[in-house]
Amino acid sequence: MIGFIGSVFSPWYKWSGRRDPQNHACINVATYGPGSRFTMTDRGRPALRQSRDTLQVGPSSMHWNGRQLIVTVDEIGAPPMVTPVRGTITLTPQAITETEVLLTPDGRHLWRPFAPTATIEVNLSQGHRWQGHGYFDANFGSAALEADFRFWTWGRYPLKDRAVCFYDATRLDGSTLALGVEIDARGQVREIAPPPLTKFRRSLWQVRRETRADAGVTPRQRLNMLDAPFYSRSLVETCIDGEKTTGVHEALDLTRYRQPWLKPMIALRVPRRRNWTFD
Repeated sequence: MIGFIGSVFSPWYKWSGRRDPQNHACINVATYGPGSRFTMTDRGRPALRQSRDTLQVGPSSMHWNGRQLIVTVDEIGAPPMVTPVRGTITLTPQAITETEVLLTPDGRHLWRPFAPTATIEVNLSQGHRWQGHGYFDANFGSAALEADFRFWTWGRYPLKDRAVCFYDATRLDGSTLALGVEIDARGQVREIAPPPLTKFRRSLWQVRRETRADAGVTPRQRLNMLDAPFYSRSLVETCIDGEKTTGVHEALDLTRYRQPWLKPMIALRVPRRRNWTFD
């Protein structure tokens, strides 16, 4: 689940010239397995309400109650499964970090790993009812991703007494980012020297994929979660410091995303709703 102000991958936001982020807000929900759905409605400024503790976008909202993040979902799935997606997601952080990471030297892109270790309770209308392991972070930017990056991968892997995150990127100017951090149970963040960057099988759309792994280990996909011509999200098994782990991995090909022919394809899955009236 992702909340956007300035919906990064919305073609409507791109076509508007990205002049008004508040006029392109979205709460994106993707579920997997039987009954899976994808919702990503680009909503206009009338649908956006913000306060210190709450982000509301049309019928859906995210609310921080001081201890938990409560997400209320009331969306419609994208084609071909155009049906309601309703329910709640409750995330309880083990600890909150105070770390902010520059993804570009000029600070135009930032990453905040708010709660790399959390528990989550899901109760959604398609039968997705479960409790398990969760994660909460955020990205902030004052420029389009494709204006500063060619390609990036991100991975977050739980270990026995900590979690590790890896950010690897090639910027548009040819410089690179190779970031590794570990977060302990108290929320303390420490930068680490990441293990080798290791390629593994491309996605169904042939997006290049790589992540960190101990020397001699080849990561492998355990579950395909989201596959697009420019983006892959999957559960990936790797080995870090001798410990086998499975975590969420993303690969983003911004050279592909930059191509204008791709935007109409995305628009089929990302409808635009300009108007909204709150009760």
